[in-house]
Amino acid sequence: MRVMGMGMVTAMDMEMNNLNGDTEMNKTVLVTGGAGFIGSHVVERHLNEGNAVVVVDDLSMGLLENLPENDNLTFFEKSITDTAFMNDLLAKYNFDYIYLLAAIASVADTIERPYESHQVNQEANIAILESLRINNLRPQRILFSSSAATYGTLPDLPKREDGPVRPATAYAIDKYATERFLLTYSALYDLPAVAVRFFNVYGPRQNPKSPYSGVLSIITSALQDNSVFRLFGDGLQTRDFVYVKDVVAALKLAEDNDQMVGEVFNVATGTSRTLLDAIKGLESASGKKLMLKKEPERLGDIKYSEADISKLTSMGYTPMYDFNAGAAEYWDSL
Repeated sequence: MRVMGMGMVTAMDMEMNNLNGDTEMNKTVLVTGGAGFIGSHVVERHLNEGNAVVVVDDLSMGLLENLPENDNLTFFEKSITDTAFMNDLLAKYNFDYIYLLAAIASVADTIERPYESHQVNQEANIAILESLRINNLRPQRILFSSSAATYGTLPDLPKREDGPVRPATAYAIDKYATERFLLTYSALYDLPAVAVRFFNVYGPRQNPKSPYSGVLSIITSALQDNSVFRLFGDGLQTRDFVYVKDVVAALKLAEDNDQMVGEVFNVATGTSRTLLDAIKGLESASGKKLMLKKEPERLGDIKYSEADISKLTSMGYTPMYDFNAGAAEYWDSL
């Protein structure tokens, strides 16, 4: 892995020479947020396929240790809000695939810092799209990670992509607005893009410091450490928990299937369970009992969530992991 300094022009020119001189490279791939949970699994898959991967991550939530040592991997510790840097990067590499995964993913954090999170979760991504448009860059696919949070607190279940949305936090608003920008750019400017609404993804490398999307990682961390898990609410809130390997498979499908361009897709399992049931599954996988401390329900949390994945399955997707299988593999990876 090449960890590049901030003398960007010289560093990137050197990297381009290396890249162009390697005839065995299949594709060039950009993964923003690539040192994070889902991003690092996407990076791993592309490296295994022999592709050249560039990761941009400010390490605010991601970890450098999530990334493998690989000569085909280049890492930049930068924020995607650095527009000049991103413009330079996009122009010099002319990526085949672009994954827009970088985000401030904590709802609680975005409630505390709504504008700062907006700059990361929306403005920076639109700036990337605009850079592609202005410079006439045409990647084979742009993939944006939206969220089930866009559906908000509406009672309709299961959640369908063509159903109503009511984003109720800065995080959800930015995710929904960005996916709309993305798909509009796709239609108007011939940028082949796909938006995916992740439901509750779990698996190896999930950061237990995340107060939102990492609820299962917080539980596993508490089980490992024999520490207390703070349960917000009654535990009867439901989630569609999807294992990270199924998410990577869905993203691979979105890369290859031209019918998915210009559309948004739920990425989940199509089944939901309560948080209390998820806790029981992780207790079973670990052979340990979780110590619970009940806390009041958090502002902005969604009570019930379940995905309709028929649109994605019509494209050829089939989730391979039920919750118990995913929980067991997750625990064994720790």
